Parts: sequence; structure tokens; C-alpha cells
Amino acid sequence: MHYDVIIIGSGLGGLLCGSMLGKEGLRVCIIEKNKQLGGNLQTFARKKQIFDTGVHYIGGLDKGQNLYQVFQYAGIMDGLRLEKMEETFDHILLENDPKVYVQSQGYAAFINNLVADFPEEKKAILRYCEQVKAVCSKFPLYQLTTDDAAVKDEVLGLSAQETIASLTNNKKLQAVLAGNNLLYSGVADKTPFHVHALIVNSYIESSWKCVDGGSQIAKLLAAEIKKQGGTIIRNCEVKRIVETGGTISHIETANGDTITARYFISNINPAATLQLTDSALLKNIYRKRITGLPNTVSSFSLHLVLKPHSVLYKNHNYYFHKEGYLWNMNDYTEANWPLGYGLYVTPDRKDPRYAATVSILTPMWFRDVAQWKDTCNRVGKEAARGTDYEAFKKQKKDQLLALVNGRFPEIVAHIQHSYAATPLTNRDYIGLEDGSMYGIQKDYKNPLQTVISPRTKIPNLFLTGQSLNLHGILGTSLSAVLTCSLLLNDDTLVDKIRNA
Repeated sequence: MHYDVIIIGSGLGGLLCGSMLGKEGLRVCIIEKNKQLGGNLQTFARKKQIFDTGVHYIGGLDKGQNLYQVFQYAGIMDGLRLEKMEETFDHILLENDPKVYVQSQGYAAFINNLVADFPEEKKAILRYCEQVKAVCSKFPLYQLTTDDAAVKDEVLGLSAQETIASLTNNKKLQAVLAGNNLLYSGVADKTPFHVHALIVNSYIESSWKCVDGGSQIAKLLAAEIKKQGGTIIRNCEVKRIVETGGTISHIETANGDTITARYFISNINPAATLQLTDSALLKNIYRKRITGLPNTVSSFSLHLVLKPHSVLYKNHNYYFHKEGYLWNMNDYTEANWPLGYGLYVTPDRKDPRYAATVSILTPMWFRDVAQWKDTCNRVGKEAARGTDYEAFKKQKKDQLLALVNGRFPEIVAHIQHSYAATPLTNRDYIGLEDGSMYGIQKDYKNPLQTVISPRTKIPNLFLTGQSLNLHGILGTSLSAVLTCSLLLNDDTLVDKIRNA
């Protein structure tokens, strides 16, 4: 079978590329090694409750905002079941401080609520908001324009930690402004300010939850692709990307099939993509650079089903930090883990006054589970990892719940069922060999080293996904727009999206 475009991997980037290119008249084939589509959009059910694996809330979805326009153009906006979060979407909790600090939707509310808690810091808070907006304005694609598309180096080279510290000496305010840095795996000596700004700004603009999970985004995009005559092949692993005479001619799958196309897009990690092709056009210096880039940390997550009608539902998230570890949550030891967490709650659909489930995430490195790295356990490839692994999960669950209990005793007291996931779970379902949450770690000290072009030296092989430019739903979506614009060689795609 011959296609216009083969897309390897059905994460959000691959599915969006499939939908947008299908809209532009190309015949698309998406190939996914797992049974379930969607990468980080995947959900799972336990005890009749749905849990998100990666997408707990989304920003920028008010009419006319950037992600709204991308989803509108892709044909899925009207089908999404969304719930707007309350004004104070993120509640920040700090060790040894009983107070709850908030980040709010809309810049006026964001400023007013922070100034109420830090009246002497009003100028710093205003300067911070101006700085966030100024940095966002330097990214044309974020504004859905193609004007002067190169982002200036002076923006890319700003440190998130240092920039926030330069605006205020108040350590508590610094911790509140960066309180949700788990969203992009914020680290002291690496994270650029623009990563912080682009992500935080999208949530200040508007914050939303997907009713019954983020997998609906994947299902709607898959339906759009099929409606346009596209093909989706599941349970099919790509083993080789074959270059013949200067272009990619075909891919080879694990079950021995050969599939040809004019163009190829890889939605898997760039380093993993390079392992699939031995083309000499991808020079050793490029391979070394890409394979040498460190990934962001992985996570340990705990998914809880609560006893019915036991905990009141609050339509916001919580982020907790141990004192002194705001930008160093990943530098834990066995003794002091975990150094913080994000906590996300879903309502009981029959009685929304109460919470039905809670998911808690905290950073964990793959090295902690490396002794079980040769095991695999996912739907369609089930296998137990052994009693030592179960004991490890139980120990970590108890440690995390002990920390959570300090601020949320009512949640810990009313757990009916609990399920733990480690970096191995992330690896088996998402495909990154170290289970990384957000792909390649950005680095303000060497920004251009960690920004990867969707173009490769093979003219018909393109890359997409969150490792390219920016993490998360918005970053991945904008990367897909860029990939499609370059493949089509058409700047007007961005105009079509902006005017959708």
C-alpha cells in the first residue's frame, strides 16, 4: 500500500499532523505499536473510574486562543467534552506554611490574588506578568503568526529560576510563581524562562479539564483522520526507516510488512528515530548531538479511587513543595524522596459535590527501577514484574502518602483502592526508554542545542512531538503545526488555523 504520508507514533503530535495533512488533501497512514492510541493522552479505567495518565488539565482553549484555534482547524473542538476550572486553577502549598497560595485565570485575577497575599510585592508581581507576556510575544507560532519566525537568542538564553529571582527577593513569592513547575520538569541549572512563560501563560489565559479524560482528544482526531480517508494501524511496531537514493522509500514493521509513502513523519523521540535508520545522510555529528541530549525526569504516580461521598470535590489542582527544593525536586535521595508532588482530583459524575478519584505525581528517575528494565507489562503484552517490584511500589506509595497526609488527611483516610505506576509503566506505554515525562530537557545555557528542527537532512523525513520545541499539550500541538507547514512548504497553514 502506498501513502502520501506515513506517521510513526500516535501521540498528540502524530494525530494532529495526520488530521491537518488529511485536511490538506494528503492520504495519511498512522502506525502505532500499542493497542491504545494517544501516547500521553491515554487513559485507563479501574473500578469503573477513568484515570488520565498525562493530561490533567489544558490551557489556551477559550474561543480564539491558540490551542482552541489548532483544535478547531483539526476538526475536534466542537466534539470535546470540557469543564472550565475555577478561577484559582492551581493552589500552591509550601512546607511549614499552612497558607494556600493561588494562581488564577485572567491576568487581573492572577495579579489581584497574589497582591492580596504579598501586598509589598505588587511591583514585582506586575513586572513578572509583563515579563511573561513579553517573552510569549517573541514566539510567532505561539501567536499563530509566521512573522519573523526566528525566535531571538536573548529570549532563549534566560534561566527560569534566575529570571524569577531577579524580579523578587521574596523566596515565598518565587515558590508560588514557579509552584507548578512539575508541568515542565523545572530544574535550577537548565530550565529556560520561556518554557515557564509559554506554559504558565496558556493556563492564565484559560484552564480546562477534559470530562472523562484526555483520550477523547485522540479518539476525535482518529475519527477525523478516518473521515478524510486516512488509515490507522495499531499493534504494529516500526523496525526500520529505509533510505534509498537520498530519500526515505519505505518502512519495515516487526511483522515483516513494507509500507511506502512520499513523506514520513516520526512522532517518536528523535533519538529513537535515529536508531531506526542507518542512512549516511544523517551525519555522525547530528546523531551524537541528538542521542547525547538528556531527557527530563520520569514520574511515580499514584491513582486513588475514593470511598463514595467521602471527600468534597474542588475544581482546582494542588502543588506541594518541600522547603528549599523548589527547583531541585529531581535531586532527591532515597531518604528524602519525595520532595514535592502535583495532586489532581476528578468529580463523582453522579454527584459532583464529591471527589471520585485523585491522581498524585512526583518525579522519579528511571535508575530507581532499572533492575526490572528487562520486564514489560502493558495491554496486549501483560507480564508480572515480580514480588520485589510490588514491594518497591508499596514502599514508595507509603512514602508518598505519608507526605500527602500532612496536607490532605481526608484523602488518605478515604482511599478505597490505589494503583501505582513507575517509570517502567511510562516507558511501556509511551515508548521513551527512560520513561521521561516531557522528552528532551531544554537548557537555557545552550538553547539551540536542545531545540530540534522538524526537518532532517533526509528531505522527506520530518520529526514532530514534544521533544522539539515545547512540552505538554500546547507545545506538542504547535510543533505539529510547524512540522505540517514545513512538509507542505506552505506558510498559509498557520493563517488558516488562526482564522479557523
